[in-house]
Amino acid sequence: MRRRIAVVGGGAVGGYIAAHLAADKQDVIVVDAWPEHVEAIRSEGLKIVGMIPSESMQTRIPAMHITEVQALAKSSPIDIAIVSVKSYDTLWATALIAPYLAPSDGYVVSAQNSINEERIASVVGWERTVGCVVGNNFAVDLIEAGVVKRTMPKDPAVKSLELGEVHGRDTPRVRELADILAGVDSCSITSNLWGVRWSKLCVNGMRNALSAVTGMNGNERDSHDDVRRIGIRLGSEAVRVGQALGYQLESMAGIPAERFARAWDDPVALAQIEEALIRGTRASARSNDQRPSMAQDIQKGRRTEIDFLNGLIAARGHAVGCPAPTHERMVELVRQVERSQLQPRPENVLGQ
Repeated sequence: MRRRIAVVGGGAVGGYIAAHLAADKQDVIVVDAWPEHVEAIRSEGLKIVGMIPSESMQTRIPAMHITEVQALAKSSPIDIAIVSVKSYDTLWATALIAPYLAPSDGYVVSAQNSINEERIASVVGWERTVGCVVGNNFAVDLIEAGVVKRTMPKDPAVKSLELGEVHGRDTPRVRELADILAGVDSCSITSNLWGVRWSKLCVNGMRNALSAVTGMNGNERDSHDDVRRIGIRLGSEAVRVGQALGYQLESMAGIPAERFARAWDDPVALAQIEEALIRGTRASARSNDQRPSMAQDIQKGRRTEIDFLNGLIAARGHAVGCPAPTHERMVELVRQVERSQLQPRPENVLGQ
């Protein structure tokens, strides 16, 4: 039996997921707050621009604006709600879809940055909450209404989507979800959701804000010696906080977490990380216009997720006596850029 799926938040990640589910003949509807985006999907379909021509497509998919969601009461309940909004919108987005979940086994999946499962569970309960960690090579951008562009290539050897129950056990529903999402990208199941979540947070913490305040794309950021080393310092602090919290951290961009933890005490570890980051700037590894989501937000004049990325790392570090001063400084800088008190440029971080 096909599951009825609602993707709440049809932006870059949500739109990409929804389009591929629709192309895979899943019963899916996308819900979004941007009227022009919803109308573009309705009239022309959702267009995906891939890294290579064979990955590009234009898919017809039902779409509704958030003001129209009450119409779901007239149809079959939602079995799976994939929430893919910004972290600061998690609570209302979950509350929006909650009344339409299948009463016995409907559940909500967090396909977001940061760690939002607790927010979702506060609305629907832990038993209805599942995590989906969107991997580091899953780089997409909503470039205009109805159009999502992928900026890093698919790689079957890389875990693009990692699914996990909050309690860590393997369950029939998470296996079924993995089968469904396999039509989107490479998909796996983890028993270490919290460790994977924090590992992804470490990567976001070292990349997103740094691109946002410097105005640099991913290749420019990692090619610049001084900026790259600030990123490594951010990664090192984030890993140390995660270790202090007791998480079982996993490798990040192919680099063991422990290597990041040692980066500022061990010149060999630092050199190995630098070599890996520089290798990632090759044109085949990612598009030259690839920008992390926070840098995209700055370009579009939108609120960023800084409080839920670097801010979360700094706050959790403070709580366990493991300071993260570079993350605290990045929070300050991003807020100044958001308020137009600073313009994005490398000089904002040089000398930090």
